[in-house]
Amino acid sequence: MRKALSILTLSAGMLMFSFNLSFAQEDTANAEQTEQTTTAAAPEKEVADEAAAENTKTFHQIIKEKFIEGGPEFMGIVLISLILGLAISIERIIYLNLANTNNEKLIANVEQALNSGGIEKAKEVCRNTRGPVASIFYQGLDRYNEGIDIVEKSIVSYGGVMMGQLERGVSWISLFIALAPMLGFMGTVIGMIQAFDAIEAAGDISPSLVAGGIKVALLTTVFGLIVAMILQIFYNYIIAKIDSITNSMEEASISLVDLLVKYNHKMGK
Repeated sequence: MRKALSILTLSAGMLMFSFNLSFAQEDTANAEQTEQTTTAAAPEKEVADEAAAENTKTFHQIIKEKFIEGGPEFMGIVLISLILGLAISIERIIYLNLANTNNEKLIANVEQALNSGGIEKAKEVCRNTRGPVASIFYQGLDRYNEGIDIVEKSIVSYGGVMMGQLERGVSWISLFIALAPMLGFMGTVIGMIQAFDAIEAAGDISPSLVAGGIKVALLTTVFGLIVAMILQIFYNYIIAKIDSITNSMEEASISLVDLLVKYNHKMGK
């Protein structure tokens, strides 16, 4: 009986030992497989991380990278064209907005001043009002004693002077609009020349060899066109604003002549 129990206990111990050994071998195999899987997945993870980092770049970072890749020679000139064009555009927009006054209110004030204090009172109203219309009114009123015909000529002449001031600097904006894409196209031509020079030096056509020059060519063209489109929007707005102010100047000038004619009748002239 004791011998049977001893044999049974020994058998159970050996069975437990074999189970433990089997589990240990399985754990080792699983660990090795996990390590191999992790090692194999590491490059894929790095590639995925790089792709995720590439996708999370901001628009500003992308523009900066493409600008640097385009080369400093022509991209810098295109950037200078954009800065100068925007500076002139902003200055013109501010000036035109300040020049745009309420002409109906000005005409009413001038008429009231004529009825209450005469020409000198009306001239004072024009001096205290900003804008090209008030300046034209002042020039016309200043020559009232020379007759209505001289007043009309004075208004027309000084209106041309005011038009010149409104359009000052606009030609530079149109220059930068034309210059930016031309610089981009020049960069395109030079980039293609560089690509063919690289092919000639290597004696073989390779995609990686040609890609650099073509990339520079395309980037300079894109940035030149972008600058031209941005400045074109500002240019069209400025031209529309000038046209609006010019029309209001002409209408106000006619109203001033009518006021002076009525004032003459009132004064018995």
